[in-house]
Amino acid sequence: MHRIFIVDDHPMLRDGLRHLFSQQESCGRVCGEAATAAEAISALADSDADIVLMDLTLPDRSGLEVIRDLHAMRPELPVLVLSMHDEMLYAERVIRAGGKGYLVKGASAEEIRRAVEEVISGAIYLSDRASKHVLQGLAKGKSGGLASGLQRLSDRELEVFELLGHGLSTAEIGGKLQISPRTVDAHRSNIRTKLGLPDSLAVIREAVIWVEVGSG
Repeated sequence: MHRIFIVDDHPMLRDGLRHLFSQQESCGRVCGEAATAAEAISALADSDADIVLMDLTLPDRSGLEVIRDLHAMRPELPVLVLSMHDEMLYAERVIRAGGKGYLVKGASAEEIRRAVEEVISGAIYLSDRASKHVLQGLAKGKSGGLASGLQRLSDRELEVFELLGHGLSTAEIGGKLQISPRTVDAHRSNIRTKLGLPDSLAVIREAVIWVEVGSG
């Protein structure tokens, strides 16, 4: 039976997944849980887990950074992301970071089971839509408005953009990401340039809209 380690800061989500796997014993059992990146790294250093099922949004660090750290620490341990983030923006980033699959929260029990099985078997699991996008990439010069512009942002810039959309100030973003306010301002300037926006207010406005329509 597969041993599944869950990393998510929402107790109800962890409870739901634990219940799901208890009802589908053939899929596996939950062998451990963590609510923060620090807890996950510490617990997984010597865990007997066969797979990590984790969210990208954690209270202390970016899930993408955690995936990179886990991949460096235990390259044999696959990570399957279960997140509310837009898979068209994040699936490729997850794979590049060393993750082995991407599921959107709300996926059916059957899809979760299938994804866990495929990832543990050594395959990469993505939806057909995300898989096509990751394999083909965006055609150079293809126009696509904000979504196309967001693809050009670095992982850190995308984090800053999302936190702006959640209403955090420069100081709050710096504290959460453990970077200086000056660095946050530099990222915001890069975001404005890459998205072709006229000023910082426009960056915040677009970030709020993006978060409200379901970026995660």
